[in-house]
Amino acid sequence: MKIAEAIERAKGFCRGIDAWTGLPIEEATTRDKVTYGQEHLEEECTGVVCCLWATSDVVREAARRGANLIICHEALFWNHGDRQDVLSGNAVFAAKKELLDGWGGCVWRCHDYIHSGVPLDGGKYVDDIFYGFAQKMGWLEYRVGDVPASRDFLIPEMTGRELAESIVSALGLSGTRLIGDADASVARIQIPMHVMGNAEADTAEIATIEREGIDAVVTMELCDFTVSEYIRDAALLGKGKCAIAVGHFDLEEPGMECMAGWLPEALGTDSVPVGFVSMGDTYQYILT
Repeated sequence: MKIAEAIERAKGFCRGIDAWTGLPIEEATTRDKVTYGQEHLEEECTGVVCCLWATSDVVREAARRGANLIICHEALFWNHGDRQDVLSGNAVFAAKKELLDGWGGCVWRCHDYIHSGVPLDGGKYVDDIFYGFAQKMGWLEYRVGDVPASRDFLIPEMTGRELAESIVSALGLSGTRLIGDADASVARIQIPMHVMGNAEADTAEIATIEREGIDAVVTMELCDFTVSEYIRDAALLGKGKCAIAVGHFDLEEPGMECMAGWLPEALGTDSVPVGFVSMGDTYQYILT
């Protein structure tokens, strides 16, 4: 099987409806592009490595495994659209490019397709990224609301601190940050989308937390404004709320581990080795 065919089969396994627009994913506008190694597309696929982000160590591991296709969820070169022209003269870019050239494979970003839905939940299409997180946490049976696309959970009651500890343990993290009441009893959990200080979106998130009785938010991005301020004041006023700031990449990585599980079925063969490589915890914690 050629690399190009492997990519097309992975895309064909997904629902292909943009999670944000509700329209079919279009090749002209999708983020899901070959971001490096276009010239290798017609070569036989010797193996696939799935990862959240193709760090330099992930590229080295792909080379060690003899895999010539990396499927990553996020941008290879640190910018939207993986534009290389804006990095001319950048020493880190030059070093990573040299590493990639030495490896000699192809990198394909799978973002929109994997969020569009994968038939994992008894044949129902689910957002693989958040399904993978729920699976890793053991929360699949606790999903509430629009279950196939759910980022909402009703888990057995525990404290905010215990919730944070369970996430660190399940995801193999170095630690995490907690805002608000660590001793609050929490059960109703939500993963918001990106909380980045946008007044309209973040005000809507605060309204959702209030309206739906959310005890704890488990976040990707969480800036030090808006929602985090609300959570801290809520705790100081005795409302028993907290936020667990996991981080974007750490929270989404289990979805790409999940992809490595279903990709052989999508490819229609076991002859192409498929594996997952963790990029490791984004954060290091310096404590005094």
